[in-house]
Amino acid sequence: MRKILVFGNSGSGKSTLAKQLSEADGMAHLDLDTLAWLPVIPPQRAEIAESQQKIAAFLAAHETWVIEGGYADLLDIVGPQASEIIFLNLDVTQCIENAKNRPWEPHKYVSKQAQDKNLVMLIDWIKAYSERDDVFSHRAHLRFYDGFNGKKTMFVNNARIPLQALKRD
Repeated sequence: MRKILVFGNSGSGKSTLAKQLSEADGMAHLDLDTLAWLPVIPPQRAEIAESQQKIAAFLAAHETWVIEGGYADLLDIVGPQASEIIFLNLDVTQCIENAKNRPWEPHKYVSKQAQDKNLVMLIDWIKAYSERDDVFSHRAHLRFYDGFNGKKTMFVNNARIPLQALKRD
């Protein structure tokens, strides 16, 4: 049974790839953004224990799944249950272009205009990927990738990710 984690920088294409994999193989899809944050302004991370409970409920409800996000702390929680991981390790310039061209994400923003208002902050966040030393950093993602013992794939360009190559073995 396929249980896939997709991770990388903001704008790397995690959501797009996860949706494609989910639809192609009929797997449940979880975007970690939907459970990692409290519904408050300004945004505030939920306690790890709360996120862990929600992840456990999702895992219990689904035999096959694709989970995506940039949270290395949450990836560490679900990693032991994953059959494979995909690291979208794109250059920052590609991530910025993807962020500028992303469609409206209604599960994150009330409107496309609200999403676009956040673009300047998002681009600054993307640019700092290699400089940060937090759970969202390149360093944390590379550590997770290197420490995973199952099937793993890394893409440095998402322009032509061959979905047929990612199909079930």
